[in-house]
Amino acid sequence: MKTILIFMSILIFSSCAFAYTDEFVFVKGGKFLMGSPKSENWRSDDETQHEVILSDFYISKYEVTQAEYKSLMGENPSTFKGDDLPVENVTWLDAVKFCNEKSKSENLTPVYKIEGSKVTWDLSANGYRLPTESEWEYSCRAGTTTPFNLEHSIGADEANFYGHYPYEIEENYFSQHKLSTKPGIYRGETVNVKSFTPNKLGLYQMHGNVAEWCWDIYAPYPDDLTENPTGTSTGTRRVNRGGGWNDFAKNMRSAYRAAAPQERKLFNVGFRLARGEIGKGFATSQAVQKTSREGKKILIAYFTWSGNTQGIAYELQKQTGAEIFEIQPEKSYSDDYNTVLRQAQRDQRTQARPKLKSRIKNFNDYDIIMLGYPNWWASIPMPIASFLQEYDFNGKIIMPFCSHGGGRFGQSLTAIAKLAPNAVITEGLSIHYSGGGMLKENVSKWLSENQ
Repeated sequence: MKTILIFMSILIFSSCAFAYTDEFVFVKGGKFLMGSPKSENWRSDDETQHEVILSDFYISKYEVTQAEYKSLMGENPSTFKGDDLPVENVTWLDAVKFCNEKSKSENLTPVYKIEGSKVTWDLSANGYRLPTESEWEYSCRAGTTTPFNLEHSIGADEANFYGHYPYEIEENYFSQHKLSTKPGIYRGETVNVKSFTPNKLGLYQMHGNVAEWCWDIYAPYPDDLTENPTGTSTGTRRVNRGGGWNDFAKNMRSAYRAAAPQERKLFNVGFRLARGEIGKGFATSQAVQKTSREGKKILIAYFTWSGNTQGIAYELQKQTGAEIFEIQPEKSYSDDYNTVLRQAQRDQRTQARPKLKSRIKNFNDYDIIMLGYPNWWASIPMPIASFLQEYDFNGKIIMPFCSHGGGRFGQSLTAIAKLAPNAVITEGLSIHYSGGGMLKENVSKWLSENQ
């Protein structure tokens, strides 16, 4: 049955006529298998394949640029500046407000009614909107069923990402001759939205540059066939797709799902526009999380290997007076750097849950967990996953901090969000290696911003 559906998806794309406008592509709707097969390397458990039927819609060839955003919103919040670079450092709420402003500027019916953190989508409105998660994946794939829409492992000359880490580098780090795509350049910043070759639909940079906000609240996929799904109505995080300039290739796959609070600004997340009615009526959703450290009991919990993360944890303890707990696996990782690289990728690939050496007996007494770890292969070390699954984080506030060698948080915040879906996650603190002479100041600033 899945083989037939895959063939149907390819047939739909190859046989339809695409009407191009200057900035938008017409996408003929159809049925496709959303998600990834169990055989896909580095897939996540939340990528369960399921059938989806979509109506016709339009989607922009490009990510929204800084020039476009500033012309309507009067500001440019981006970290990397340039008119033709994608706007980033915008919240999901910023993105839907932009959609409405653009609709008004062209005398179209605004799609969204925004009431604080609650947003209602008029499904019959003809204005600009964010694509749904299923529309995004359908557009990205353009009829392909492989991990990337190029139908081969993506390289740094084909997308803007952490090019040192192509697909499957983790298990082939010391045997790179086995890689179908070798390591390439890491630009460390965004590039012009018209860079690189577009996919079969004429869409640019569906993989990399900036990840892109979608309409949907992050939640498990439904088990049965769905038509024009708009996702669940409540939750704590919104979906973004495609990966950004600092992501490893495994997190740019067509099926990979990232998630973040709708009020969170991220330096590697922007958006692209869609248009098209998908039915009658309204879809209302609200992804809310409130944070405040006032009057709350704090625990600093951290996993360290080289000592860098421990140094951050000690500085946090010095400035907050909070209690501290070291997360230690029962079986320690090797002291040898090359060996621990192999161990870390093996554990991540198998989603291992190493048994921890000790437990926190009074965990329920804490309201806030400052959770620290090194960035390993663009995600969390698996002892952190064990810790997150060992305790009930429902209603707790997680303040993440990490040490890194250049990739900042990678996709570790999404990994935490998936393992603790009912926790509130604040802005994180990423420290380059040990932090040097700026550690005290950076910790103080982070604490001040997360009062």
